[in-house]
Amino acid sequence: MKNLKRNLVAVGMMLALAVPSFAQNVIKLSTTTSTENSGLLKYLLPTFEAKTKTRVHVISVGTGKALELAKNGDVDVTLVHARPSEDKFVVEGHGVNRRDVMYNDFILVGPASDPAGIKGSTGVIAAMQKIAASKIRFISRGDNSGTDQMEQAYWKEAGVKPSGRAYVSAGLGMGEVLTMAAEMQGYTLTDRATYGAYRAKTGLAILMEGDQKMFNPYGIIAVNPAKHKGINYKGAMQLINWMTSKEGQAKIAAFKVDGQQLFFPSAKLKR
Repeated sequence: MKNLKRNLVAVGMMLALAVPSFAQNVIKLSTTTSTENSGLLKYLLPTFEAKTKTRVHVISVGTGKALELAKNGDVDVTLVHARPSEDKFVVEGHGVNRRDVMYNDFILVGPASDPAGIKGSTGVIAAMQKIAASKIRFISRGDNSGTDQMEQAYWKEAGVKPSGRAYVSAGLGMGEVLTMAAEMQGYTLTDRATYGAYRAKTGLAILMEGDQKMFNPYGIIAVNPAKHKGINYKGAMQLINWMTSKEGQAKIAAFKVDGQQLFFPSAKLKR
């Protein structure tokens, strides 16, 4: 009986010692809804996890919230797409080792009938002005995401913005907003990747694309270990290094939905 008790105690001690080691193998990542909704992370992360024997816990929110989680030390690393906010995050000392990962672009989508007549506009600002003048509903993310920040910058440059019932601030992720735009027969600004994943479900058409102002770069940033001692900085750097490696960049380039490439690698690879 005494031997049994001793063995149970020994097993208990071994399990207790194993917990911190296991915890270190979990990497907490805050990221935008576009990387999750598009299916990119479900495609990428299993390869990384198998290679490094880690597990990535993904928290998918708007860029503003993703950076807030990182600022508070609630995650180890963040993958977002709002360069001015990313630079501010690093300058203020909340993040380190920011690296370019990939890019795609924003597009304006809406009913195929295009009631606001934006197709053929000379640029995104002219298209936004037409939408505002038409009184046709525009569905906004309204969540301080990278897409929402870009949309607000467009309205500011346009010098006009829809109001009243013509402007719906959803406070939701991109997938839900695309669904709302389809149901309300309105317009919205979206990243191309999430649109690609939801195109068949919504029936929305691309009505404005190709403007240089609609370029959409993504960056990955480790949370500053000097600010938050408990974070898994080693795991964060493992993920950053893999995402920006030749293998990671090739996987990003190979990801397609309905045969269309949705993200384009942009890391500066070491030769």
